[in-house]
Amino acid sequence: MSTVPSIALSDGTSIPQLGLGTYKLDDEAVVPVVHAALEIGYRHLDTAKIYRNEAGVGRAIASSGIARDDIYVTTKLWNDDHLKAREALEASLERLGLDRVDLYLIHWPFHQAGTAARAWEQMVELREAGLTTSIGVSNFLPEHLDALAAISEVVPVINQIEVHPLLQQAELRADCARRGIRVESWGPLGHGSVSMAEELPALAAIADAHGKTVAQTVLRWHIQEGLIVFPKSSHVERLRENFDIFDFALTEADMQAIRALNEDRRVGVHPYEGNWS
Repeated sequence: MSTVPSIALSDGTSIPQLGLGTYKLDDEAVVPVVHAALEIGYRHLDTAKIYRNEAGVGRAIASSGIARDDIYVTTKLWNDDHLKAREALEASLERLGLDRVDLYLIHWPFHQAGTAARAWEQMVELREAGLTTSIGVSNFLPEHLDALAAISEVVPVINQIEVHPLLQQAELRADCARRGIRVESWGPLGHGSVSMAEELPALAAIADAHGKTVAQTVLRWHIQEGLIVFPKSSHVERLRENFDIFDFALTEADMQAIRALNEDRRVGVHPYEGNWS
């Protein structure tokens, strides 16, 4: 079984660099997927209140036979819960069947409501109360991070943002690195909206040179960029494929070739558009 490396976080904890995303898997569908992933060797699960599958993720964890402390669990605070973060996290914990999560994220900055800073103050209290080990954010731009820094000395350990070869967000990633914030890639393979193999033939050439698939090559690029990545799939063979990325390494020429593919093209929602409640 491959060993997934861990990434150190600024609060003294660490996170497995590869995990399983559960977006668009409902409470029933997510259970066999999590079971299969845990059997393959995944130990990092990413969910959210808005995914409506926390209960299923919790059932899969409880029936897995794996010790709770060996599984890293992330969930997220939704937009209309910014002013009631404790209530929201307690509800998530009840659905998950857990007494704490490893990482709790503000899912979107929801800038039009102007509530992210107040939410962050509550997130700090939740960490101090032991309901979450670490706290972070998702989809935050530098100005959103500045707003948190203006009211708190506590820095998010993670910023979970859209990253893939077509949208590499180098400037935002550099800003996060300057602040000591680690970046997690959501939609690391294009969020199912683009075919990397068809649109980016350079990836196929690199993959062929290493005897790997395009998906494995892209995920390996994320790993070597120092990103935390959690691809989602409901197919067992694809789960295995996504996990089988630690027995090869891309060359620096490969890495540069993939960096050159950036088009600043989003396939998901821009943070300034993610204002639904």
